[in-house]
Amino acid sequence: MKDTAVLKNFLSDSRKIVITTHANPDADALGSSLGLFHFLKSLGHDVQVIVPNSYPDFLEWMAGNGTVMIYEDNQTKSDELLDEADLLFCLDFSGFNRIKRMKEKAENIEAKIGLIDHHLNPEIKPDFNFWNDTAAATAELVYDLILDYSDAKAIDVDIAECLYAGIMTDTGSFRHPSTSSKIHRTVADLIDLGADVNKVSRLIYDTNSLDRLRFLGHALAEKLRVDEKARVAYFVIDENDFKNFRLKQGDTEGLVNYALSIKGIVVAAIIIHKENEIKLSFRSIGDFAVNKFAEEYFGGGGHKNASGGTSDLTLSETEEKFKSLIDQNILKTKPE
Repeated sequence: MKDTAVLKNFLSDSRKIVITTHANPDADALGSSLGLFHFLKSLGHDVQVIVPNSYPDFLEWMAGNGTVMIYEDNQTKSDELLDEADLLFCLDFSGFNRIKRMKEKAENIEAKIGLIDHHLNPEIKPDFNFWNDTAAATAELVYDLILDYSDAKAIDVDIAECLYAGIMTDTGSFRHPSTSSKIHRTVADLIDLGADVNKVSRLIYDTNSLDRLRFLGHALAEKLRVDEKARVAYFVIDENDFKNFRLKQGDTEGLVNYALSIKGIVVAAIIIHKENEIKLSFRSIGDFAVNKFAEEYFGGGGHKNASGGTSDLTLSETEEKFKSLIDQNILKTKPE
């Protein structure tokens, strides 16, 4: 690819490189970042991963986790590294608003910018562009970049497992429509390169705290709203839930999928009030494009069947707005 050749030429000299990803990093964000981190380190570069804020502890097994710098906790040092960087790699996000307090620094950085992302409508104007909205995960794009830059021998077990984690989670364990034959071939290659898929799956999905399991039971019993006629199901999670169940970063991940799993449901959502911020995550099946819905009404975006947004209303007002808008829009969608 053209940009790979240009990047390879730029990296022919030793460079200082910062890799960052979106706030509240998930497995694809962290896995793709650490996968690229290990590859660039193997080429002899000075590389640092800086993430906007903390991430779930079920991702801390990833090789290189101990080197990751959290911007909110280390802003002075992070800013120094960004000032010194020759190259800033932006992974798994397409606009600087997704990196919170890092936004201003990144927007005004003197370093060259590389973009590796699969979200729609990228706002970042990179010097090295590896954006592809047909990819199932950013980790898939990092895998493709490494192969195009070097070859499969450059992918060790650590890289393979980081990239596998990103692909596995962003495809919903290979259930989402984005799961292609290419993805399965990529995963097969990662397994051949040493990825222990049983270990990765267990560490991500089977390391629940007792508090989280009790919260899941509470959420399903008390917080799930279902409108079978409208084919909508959603959760509303408030600050008391976080306090009562001692929820940590990532403890609400995957909850929205329970709502979408209900027979006949076309659209699912979770509305979360935490730390004076209201966030919404949307999921859908079939033709209902939640990315357009999120963009139009909640200042967000994402993929056709998985997206998110925010609200500056109260929690109850946000719920009422969502219910009203979804009722109007879902009528345009044919049942599955």
